[in-house]
Amino acid sequence: MDRLPWAKWHWVVVIGLGTVWILDGLEVTIIGSIGGRLTEDGAGVGLTTGDIGLAATIYIIGACVGALFFGYLTDRLGRKKLFLMTLALYLAATVATAFSMNPLWFFVCRFFTGAGIGGEYAAINSAIDELIPARVRGRVDLIINGSYWLGAAFGALLAIPLLNEDLFSANLGWRLAFGLGAVFGLVILLVRRNVPESPRWMFIHGRAEEADKLVAGIEQEVEKETGKELPAADTYIKVRTRHSIGFGQIVHAMVRLYPKRSILGLSLFIGQAFLYNAVFFTQALVLKEFFGVADNRAPLYIIPLAIGSFVGPLVLGRLFDTIGRRVMVSACYIGSGVLLIVTALMFRGGSLSATSLTVCWCVIFFVASAGASAAYLTVSEIFPMETRALAIAFYYAVGTGLGGAIGPLLFAKLVDTGKESQVAMGYFLGAGLMIAAGLVEIFLGVEAAGRSLEDVTRPLSEMDDEGGTDADDTRGPGEGDKDARENRAAREGGDGDDAPNGRDEDIETVTWTPTGSSTSQTAARGPAAKPGMTGRPDALRRRRRR
Repeated sequence: MDRLPWAKWHWVVVIGLGTVWILDGLEVTIIGSIGGRLTEDGAGVGLTTGDIGLAATIYIIGACVGALFFGYLTDRLGRKKLFLMTLALYLAATVATAFSMNPLWFFVCRFFTGAGIGGEYAAINSAIDELIPARVRGRVDLIINGSYWLGAAFGALLAIPLLNEDLFSANLGWRLAFGLGAVFGLVILLVRRNVPESPRWMFIHGRAEEADKLVAGIEQEVEKETGKELPAADTYIKVRTRHSIGFGQIVHAMVRLYPKRSILGLSLFIGQAFLYNAVFFTQALVLKEFFGVADNRAPLYIIPLAIGSFVGPLVLGRLFDTIGRRVMVSACYIGSGVLLIVTALMFRGGSLSATSLTVCWCVIFFVASAGASAAYLTVSEIFPMETRALAIAFYYAVGTGLGGAIGPLLFAKLVDTGKESQVAMGYFLGAGLMIAAGLVEIFLGVEAAGRSLEDVTRPLSEMDDEGGTDADDTRGPGEGDKDARENRAAREGGDGDDAPNGRDEDIETVTWTPTGSSTSQTAARGPAAKPGMTGRPDALRRRRRR
């Protein structure tokens, strides 16, 4: 897959999978923009002001639970099954929200809406990174994750006419907002049906022939479109395929084999989640308390912030593939932290207006959004294929759980004091977390620009030519010989889920031509291919392990 030129097929993947982040941005912005309307007597749902904050918390909890639950299933059952299932859950819950008649129904719907979106983060990011060529993986991933802010801007714009009682009654406008989100999601679901399963996942889970047919079809489609023959494969890796991989082995790989990479993932996610959730969920409060901005005008200030957050990944994304991950991620995190400190000082000194503060946020989030999007890119690249979806889910859940819960609550209390100096202290804390995460990236970051996923981190199932496991299990800083020895032990061991009585009775040893035209689960590394090691399934070398 890595050697394929960009083609129409890749656009199907991007549109079918990537546009779902627009839905997440739409959901978060809609609930923030229409929160005031939902508390009115004529809204027909009976929510209080406190219930709006509770609904946001329930949505975040649902997203964290959904990410972990569906993340595990994504690694076990496959990418496609889950990215169809999670979107279907989102659609059902969103439609149900539009018919809410009481707070309990509304809360339950928000939980399952969040669960669907949280599951999307694991299923979609893992699938995209396994289907997009390595040379453009950085910019594509950043732009896709940054599209969240297109949904945020659209949600803010949508709220303006829907909250106008000259056009829609108080009991109807907010329901239409959720209904329109469901319609958009249905269109995405129809496109997504054409996106295939990840060949990488299929191969490692014992479905080599299916993976071969899938990639062969993609290659033929790309060759027909470009009129050029694809270069021949010249590398291979060998893996022990298995139909399932135990949960214990997945957790062991994330926590024990790659502890420094785990620290990196947590640092990046907690920093960006605290900054974004703290600022975004309390922006309207800050504008109202310190600048007298009316509630119905708050969405107008969200739109430029959202635009800046999307343009950042769009403009800076290509640099993550050219200059490199470590330099760009650390620069974005540290740079946004420094800009936030400057903004906090000006805010505390009373030298900002509502407009100038919004301009400052636009500049900060232009830089920070690229770094925040790169957090998802990073954790999807630096862990083994077998653990990719669960790794994304885990760090998303922890980062969102801490940043999404603590940040807004802390900032709301700081705003309630009515003192600029207190709010500035919260900004300083957010800046410190971002700068700290940037420093962690400098020392523990793994350079993955332009490299296949298997080159960055070898699959847990990989073996050497003699049927054993490789000694060198890592690529980049952060791991050493101890981790390599443990990785070998993990490959040979497992947690008993692989086969009855812990035996590998149904595990095959399959030679995989990662950049070739056989199964093409792309990984541009390994020793030069030996004669007879490439080609179609009949040329794949297999043997049973007992």
